[in-house]
Amino acid sequence: MALCLMGIISMSAQSFEFDMSKPQPLYSEGLGFGWDMLEYAHVPSAKELSGVYSGPAYFSVKVPDGNYKVTVTLGSKRKAGNTVVRAENRRLFLEAAPTKKGQFKTYSFIINKRSPYISDKERVKLKDRENEYFHWDDRLTLEFNGPSPAVRSIKIEVDTTALTIFLCGNSTVVDQNREPWASWGQMFPRWFDDKVAVSNHAESGLTAGSFLASNRLDKVLQMMHKGDYVFCEFGHNDQKEHGPGDGAWYNFSHNLKLFIDKVRGRGGNIVFVTPTQRRRFEQGRIVETHGEYPDAMRAVARRENVPVIEVHEMTRTFFESLGEENSKRALVHYPVNTFPGQTTELADNTHFNPFGAYEVSKMVVMGIKQLGLPMAKDLRGDWKDFDPSHPDDWHTYRWYASPVFEVKKPDGN
Repeated sequence: MALCLMGIISMSAQSFEFDMSKPQPLYSEGLGFGWDMLEYAHVPSAKELSGVYSGPAYFSVKVPDGNYKVTVTLGSKRKAGNTVVRAENRRLFLEAAPTKKGQFKTYSFIINKRSPYISDKERVKLKDRENEYFHWDDRLTLEFNGPSPAVRSIKIEVDTTALTIFLCGNSTVVDQNREPWASWGQMFPRWFDDKVAVSNHAESGLTAGSFLASNRLDKVLQMMHKGDYVFCEFGHNDQKEHGPGDGAWYNFSHNLKLFIDKVRGRGGNIVFVTPTQRRRFEQGRIVETHGEYPDAMRAVARRENVPVIEVHEMTRTFFESLGEENSKRALVHYPVNTFPGQTTELADNTHFNPFGAYEVSKMVVMGIKQLGLPMAKDLRGDWKDFDPSHPDDWHTYRWYASPVFEVKKPDGN
């Protein structure tokens, strides 16, 4: 049985410690902790518990909304291990961490947990597909993956001091819940130590207006503290709106101004992120497909003194540096039967795969550094500056897939 630091698991006692070398129960609402997502994943056997797991496993703890410092000790007395740690919707916190037989390594990071609840009268208006997401429920869910996951212990503590970065946006930002889709927002936490939390409220298919209308900014404001940051990336879907008043210079600009006023009204800081490029080449160069929307975002930012991270320009450089053919390696381009149930070719020029999302997350971090934002001081020690004109080698990038796949593309394009 797990050892809880407060003696019992309760909603008021938010500090837990689990000895993962001992048997743990299956998750139940009554217990509020245990091995989870059984329809997708592996439950370690008694023999494995003192050694190395044979496959991906999920462990959940029922907690209220908020930030939690999670400390994992990895390793085994019996075998060498190599462990990846992700949380909620495939949110990356730790890349493959090798441990020798008898060696143990400890890592800490901040995980933000949330639910749709805002108040007794208001909730986030979720899409049907979001009801399956791991990050809108009442649990903090950890995913242990990698070549040979080995987890000695888990400690979870409420954190009230971390700076929180809230992400607002669409399918290029959201924590995509199924392979092979991925977005920069779910790779972004990887680069920060345990002084920074990332709370990703983006969702596929959203515009700035529909984000507001579905109460998502209200949820951000409910969770935000004075001094926190809100990063906004919109434009992909906004350009498809053709109703009265729609367009880059009226509704879109007006909605961006609403974000600014509401965030600053609560003591927060706002940053704009220009939209990622689509992969559309002509004569070796990326063709602009976003119309006037990036310029409208820049114009609002200049007028309102909002910092801007130029992901639009960095992804242009990134795609052109990879070239017309190799740029497919950053997006969801896969032949038939690459994934379970995939009977048709996947050829999506908007949505990133894990490698592409990982690279774009580095671009956002570079934007933070270039702007001199305060969270730059809390980058992890293994951070190395990134140049999109010299991207990482897609041949050597390794992503250990989660056991949940979907061939249907996310909303938006």
